[in-house]
Amino acid sequence: MVAPPEGVVGEGFFATKLNDVVGLARANSLWPLPFATSCCGIEFMATMASHYDLARFGSERVSFSPRQADMLMVMGTISKKMGPILRQVYEQMAEPRWVIAVGACACSGGIFDTYSVLQGIDKVIPVDVYVPGCPPRPEQIVDGVMKLQELVKSESVRRRSSPEYQELLASYNIK
Repeated sequence: MVAPPEGVVGEGFFATKLNDVVGLARANSLWPLPFATSCCGIEFMATMASHYDLARFGSERVSFSPRQADMLMVMGTISKKMGPILRQVYEQMAEPRWVIAVGACACSGGIFDTYSVLQGIDKVIPVDVYVPGCPPRPEQIVDGVMKLQELVKSESVRRRSSPEYQELLASYNIK
């Protein structure tokens, strides 16, 4: 059960801040877009299955369309040729959008320190949560989603239009 945000309680009413209500709603209705390329994708499948059930955290609907998702989960080895495609998928997502890098390959290139493998997806798109492991256990993926939920709950409604956020996107040449 999700605890209600701080507010004023009275007979027949509850008043709180809009930021808190929007953050609570966004955090508990994240729609993931899995961008899985290797073994971490198998662990994600286990995370979505009945034993770990990511749907308990509001991620019931897995979306394979970037326009209908707000949480990009990048799992597995990303080659330098796939970097522009990953960036295009990210840019097609509507704001607000969040990114989780799942596994050592997505976080840092993993054991593949070669000319063809991207050494971390944060070279191409901004990342909100890193989930380490090779491959990470489903419990770690669930923990990463929970960390993202905490970040989303505390995020201001106006953060995405702030100069700091615009500067971050500009550092990645994203408009």
